[in-house]
Amino acid sequence: MAIQITPEFQGVLRSFMLRVPECIQDCSGIRVFGKRIRSLVFTTDVAIIKNCNADAVIAVYPFTPQPLITQAIMQAADMPVFAGVGGGLTQGMRVLDLALHAEFQGAMGVVVNAPTRNETLRDLTKRIDIPVVVTVVSEQDDIEARIEAGTKVINVSAAAGTAELVRKIRSRYPELAIIATGGPTDDSIKETIEAGANAITWTPPTNGQVFKKIMEAYRKGEEHP
Repeated sequence: MAIQITPEFQGVLRSFMLRVPECIQDCSGIRVFGKRIRSLVFTTDVAIIKNCNADAVIAVYPFTPQPLITQAIMQAADMPVFAGVGGGLTQGMRVLDLALHAEFQGAMGVVVNAPTRNETLRDLTKRIDIPVVVTVVSEQDDIEARIEAGTKVINVSAAAGTAELVRKIRSRYPELAIIATGGPTDDSIKETIEAGANAITWTPPTNGQVFKKIMEAYRKGEEHP
C-alpha cells in the first residue's frame, strides 16, 4: 500500500521561514529540465530567497541587468533561478549577451520585459538552450507574434486584470506555458489558477516587514514569532 504522508524535516534554526500560499500547489506546474515549477518567489533579496520554500526564483528588477546580481542570487539560492535580462531600457545584443551569461552561470531560464522586440526574441531562442520567458502586461500584447518568435513561456503581469487576461490567452492557446502573478490573497491566486495559469509568482513580504513583526514581539518580551 502506498504511503500517503510526506515526511518533513524542518530543523530548529530554519523553522522560521517564508512559505508560499498552499493553494499554489493546485496548479499544474511547468516542467523544466525534469523539475516541476509551481511557485516562483518574486524577489532579489538573498535573505528572503534563502529562507523561502518556493520552487524557483523569478529575479527581475527595475534596473539595468547586471551579471554580478544574477551571480549573487544564484549563489544564495538552493532553488532554480529565472533571471531577468532586460528588454526595456536594455535592448538588442546586450540582452543576448546577458542571457548567454545567465545560462553559463546556471540560470534555469531568462525573463525579458514586455517591450522586447520580436527580432531579439528570435535571436534569443536560437542562441540559448534554456526557456525564454516573455512578460505580458495587457491585451495589447501580440501573443501570436511572440509564439512565432520562439517563445514557449509567458509571464502575465497585468495587475488586477491578470486573471482575466490569463483566461483569454488560455482559451486561444491551450498548450502555452503560462506563469502569472497571483495577487495578494488566496482567492486571487485561486482565480488565476482557475483561469489557466500553470505557475504562480508570489511577492513575499519585505525584509523590513518581517523584521517589524519580530521586533514588536521582542518589545513585548515575547519569544521569536
